[in-house]
Amino acid sequence: MDAKYKAFVRNISWFIPDDRIYTDDLRCLAWGTDASFYRHVPKVVVRSRNEQEVSRLLQEASKLGLPVTFRAAGTSLSGQTNTDSILIVAGKNWENYELSDDASTITMQPGLVGHKVDEILKPYGRVFSPDPASKNSAMVGGIVINNASGMSCGTHANSDKVLKSMRIVMADGTVLDTGDAGSRAAFKAKRPDFVKGIEKLRDKIMADPELVKRIKYKYQIKNVTGLNLLPFVRFTDPFDIITHCMVGSEGTLGFASQFTMTTGHLYSHSASAMLYFDDMRKASECIVELKNSPVECAEMLDKKSLSAAEDKTGEGLTAILVRTSADDQDTLDKNIAQIMDVVGHYKLHVPARFTSDPAEYGKYWQIRSGIFPIVAGTRPIGTTVIIEDIAYHIQDLPDATVDLARMLNEHGYADSCIYGHALEGNFHFVISQSFETDEDVKRYEELMRETVKLVVDKYDGSLKAEHGTGRNMAPFVRKEWGDKAYGIMKEIKQLFDPQNILNPGVIFNEDPESFVQHIKPLPRVNEHVDKCMECGFCEVNCLSCGFTLSSRQRIVTQREIARLRATGEDPARLKRMTALYKYYGDYTCAADGLCSTSCPMKINTGDMTHDLRATHRPKDCAGYKVGDFCARHLNGVREGTKLALDLASATHAVIGDKGVTVLGHALNAMGAPLWTPSLPKAHRPKPLDTVESARKVVYFPSCLNQTMGRASKGPKLDLVDEVVAFLKKCGWEVIYPAGMKQLCCGMIWESKGMPDIAQRKTDELESALLAASDNGKYPVVCDQSPCLHRMLQHMTRVKPLELMEFVHDYVASDLDFHRTDEPIALHLTCSTRLMGLNDKMLSLAKRCSSHVLVPDGVGCCGFAGDKGLTHPELNKYALRKLRPQIEKAGIKRGFSNSRTCEIGLTTNSGIPYQSLIYLIDECTTVKK
Repeated sequence: MDAKYKAFVRNISWFIPDDRIYTDDLRCLAWGTDASFYRHVPKVVVRSRNEQEVSRLLQEASKLGLPVTFRAAGTSLSGQTNTDSILIVAGKNWENYELSDDASTITMQPGLVGHKVDEILKPYGRVFSPDPASKNSAMVGGIVINNASGMSCGTHANSDKVLKSMRIVMADGTVLDTGDAGSRAAFKAKRPDFVKGIEKLRDKIMADPELVKRIKYKYQIKNVTGLNLLPFVRFTDPFDIITHCMVGSEGTLGFASQFTMTTGHLYSHSASAMLYFDDMRKASECIVELKNSPVECAEMLDKKSLSAAEDKTGEGLTAILVRTSADDQDTLDKNIAQIMDVVGHYKLHVPARFTSDPAEYGKYWQIRSGIFPIVAGTRPIGTTVIIEDIAYHIQDLPDATVDLARMLNEHGYADSCIYGHALEGNFHFVISQSFETDEDVKRYEELMRETVKLVVDKYDGSLKAEHGTGRNMAPFVRKEWGDKAYGIMKEIKQLFDPQNILNPGVIFNEDPESFVQHIKPLPRVNEHVDKCMECGFCEVNCLSCGFTLSSRQRIVTQREIARLRATGEDPARLKRMTALYKYYGDYTCAADGLCSTSCPMKINTGDMTHDLRATHRPKDCAGYKVGDFCARHLNGVREGTKLALDLASATHAVIGDKGVTVLGHALNAMGAPLWTPSLPKAHRPKPLDTVESARKVVYFPSCLNQTMGRASKGPKLDLVDEVVAFLKKCGWEVIYPAGMKQLCCGMIWESKGMPDIAQRKTDELESALLAASDNGKYPVVCDQSPCLHRMLQHMTRVKPLELMEFVHDYVASDLDFHRTDEPIALHLTCSTRLMGLNDKMLSLAKRCSSHVLVPDGVGCCGFAGDKGLTHPELNKYALRKLRPQIEKAGIKRGFSNSRTCEIGLTTNSGIPYQSLIYLIDECTTVKK
């Protein structure tokens, strides 16, 4: 790092803590990687928390003349958040929002995820209208600053059209709130040159009718190529122009710290139809006619898209998926009739039929949403999946669509597919691209240059419709817009950023070859993750994202470690990254699998983590031998653990909660597992007192619940005894598997990187359960959701049930529920979510209490087996949003279905958590 960057780090250390300034190889690479196929590694990464920090950061960067790039979720596809200089992250710390009284407007910080905004607005019948495909992961900052759009918002309800005002931090650190009269006046007094410069540009444009006509024509369709020129013909007020110039500026003009936007109307009725055409041109001609009908969106899917999605009806065809919406059924029916009138002019492969059944039309939209991940998943390992988005004026669509398909085939991309928002003339084409050889790079370069000729020279369309200019199209901005408009853009840039320190190389890049430089390498690293596109969609469900590394960042850094090992390029860097990865990548990975639920490829980064741990546990190492000994003498280990719990409980009784907390943290600082007041007593089983009944159930108490009893301030019965007592109450005869004290699902060995021992224990358990259930005659139940999840994954002869699932499916019909008004909290564990048991567990809780809170923003609790004891900071971070919600709701008790999770939840919430079975037992009587 050269002297200027060292000075920058030194200067900002006065107001940014060291734990939010990264200069090491591992985290700079991790945070500097986005969803694009470009790779730049920042020299400094700063995790900002508020506007004041960003202002001061920009002041320091401006003084030193150092370039700065901003990043939110990093889901951008065109390299907008790549930099080899300073990267300022504004994500998880920027999630505040405020609704107007009627929810017609919402004021938001940039770190709020787009889908979360929809969840906030839904109860009010409103919606966040910008709808990029990445809305479940992309943050508001990226959506607005890229002017990202999607299937429904078109050009009428994109960010530019619904934005009212913005708080902007200028390149020199000056803050402007364009929605506040006082701030506007202060800015005008401080920067009269800036305001006059905007007015001068406005007048210059409006005095040129040809240019005005050009701008209006270009923005009739989706267009995010270059800077946004539309504000100069839409507005006269300079502050309105400043506000909207920021939209689509990709961080090249300033930092947007807050947005106030109008919300959209959420329709209550909707219907969809899949229309199949024998010919792509005819499908396009139909879309041209549909443009003037009450169609909300129309998505084209070419034959390769339908083939990839295994749509048998559409084999060899082109389809249009259409949707129309309304506030009542009569209006919806009229909309459908108008659309059918248009469609009736065309010969379809099968008759058109609309459905308003969500289950039915959901399958259509699942096909549409699944195309990109399906195509990406079938690409050869080591190739990059690239999705480009272009737009044509609607009248050019039939010819342009055919030309696009022909161009891709002529350039050898036979595996490509074309689909997209055809009603807006906006198509995506997806290709699998290798960059391993010069020939590969040349092939891609030729395709892009041919795309420019087709889109710009032939049809005067948009090279970038919604993904942002980025580094990929920066060399072609002048080509698309012409010298005059491009010159205006350069003047805007000079006005906002005279030092050119904001995201240089993005939007403005004079290197004609820049779009094929700095290509991201994708070496093989692990079979479980090699298909990863590094899109970042996983991160919304990764509990360590924002704390150490996210699931995407673990893959990114492991790929670089693998590359360095293979090439021998930089042994010192390899050594540093490997050492840092131990904590940031391995020790703080919960391996809970929730990342797979939002991954288009369904990749579970935890599988890679387990494999990596296994490489560090060869069979001849001491750790493996200890693990093997414990597996063979599990009962003895459990009894030893009980003695330790007895000792801890006795000490707890003497020194109290405060003493345990102080002593526990002191011991943890020295490397011991964390001891907290939430740690339970040892389980001392009561004699089995069951009933003889025709209804029999095999009950396997997890080895954990055979070891741990109730907490010091918990219920009267240990969980195992409570389950037996409840089942007895309900008339079920309990059967324990033989040799139960030696049985385990094997999870602890899997998590420690000893998969063979884990499987051995699973096989032992399965055999015992099979025998106890009389070869599957009786249901089998486990009381620990993570253990049950592993059993389901690895057992083939027995299909055990989670305790809450068993109660819901087998027992609840025999019970009368007496619902209480006591507010309770319910934690849905990661394994519960992965097994799809959320609804059943929530249903039981709601039958017991009229006020059930499932805390927002709390996914996996981060206890992760024993990590809540060995690395409690992970557990604390994962549950950082829990206590405020518990206190606000006045909740005194929480419930879940995993003993270890309940320990961590109790520690970090301030209320006791226990199994939901206790509440169900309290609130039920057996029907007579």
